[in-house]
Amino acid sequence: MSDITLQQLLEAGCHFGHKSERRNPKASSYIYTEKDGIHIIDLAKTKEGLDRACIYISELVAAGGEALFVGTKRQAKDILKTESDRVGAPFVVERWIGGFLTNWEGIQKTIRKILTMTDDEKSGAWKKFPKHEQVKLAHHLKRLNMFYGGVVKLMNVPKVLFIVDLKKEGVAFREAIRCNIPIIAIVDTNVNPTDVLFPIPANDDAVGSIAIITKAIADAYEQGKRSWEKEAEVAAVEKKLVEKTVESQKEKTKESEKAVVSEEKPKEPVKKIRGRPKKI
Repeated sequence: MSDITLQQLLEAGCHFGHKSERRNPKASSYIYTEKDGIHIIDLAKTKEGLDRACIYISELVAAGGEALFVGTKRQAKDILKTESDRVGAPFVVERWIGGFLTNWEGIQKTIRKILTMTDDEKSGAWKKFPKHEQVKLAHHLKRLNMFYGGVVKLMNVPKVLFIVDLKKEGVAFREAIRCNIPIIAIVDTNVNPTDVLFPIPANDDAVGSIAIITKAIADAYEQGKRSWEKEAEVAAVEKKLVEKTVESQKEKTKESEKAVVSEEKPKEPVKKIRGRPKKI
């Protein structure tokens, strides 16, 4: 997990907030001062919030949970996609799909449909259709992958959401609250951080600010994922050893039962053959 200093946060431009007239009163505790009509964010609280968020997401993923990265604004989408691909995390960067959390069963059906269509395309099952039908299917699959491509490997509801801009991702934010899913978010001076479990006060518009925070969260995710994979490997080895031990015990039990049965089985009496003595 990367240890980010206050100097790095300052150089990335995390301290720049919005204009003073756009301030949200609930974000006042994160404001250090005002300069030229722009609020300056307290970077000590930025680092504190980022460290807490990284620890939480690392422990969550290490325990088998899943985190979803959400950021559809122009400055954030490329950064989130790059970092998510690097660590293998699910992401949404094109458009938030309405009902993604509240209608999870419907989303799962669409994901299964994408996987089936992808397998059919690779196996050549589409060749039985006319050419124009194949083109339509390919176009439909491409459009589905545009919106669902980052979550096709997501088999369960995510346990936490990392959101770059709460105002931009308002629908995702409300769905997470409705489903009682914790939220990690970059909160600027113009948003209300009350419902965010792990707020990270910082500039949510600057590319440098988004990049440094997203990388830290992705590194924490990667660390948790490695821990979970190691534990899974150890558990698999232990399971095999237990299975082998049980099988050997069963074999020994069977052999002992066979030995007991053979000992208890009554011996057949020896028959004496009586014959008349031969005359000489």
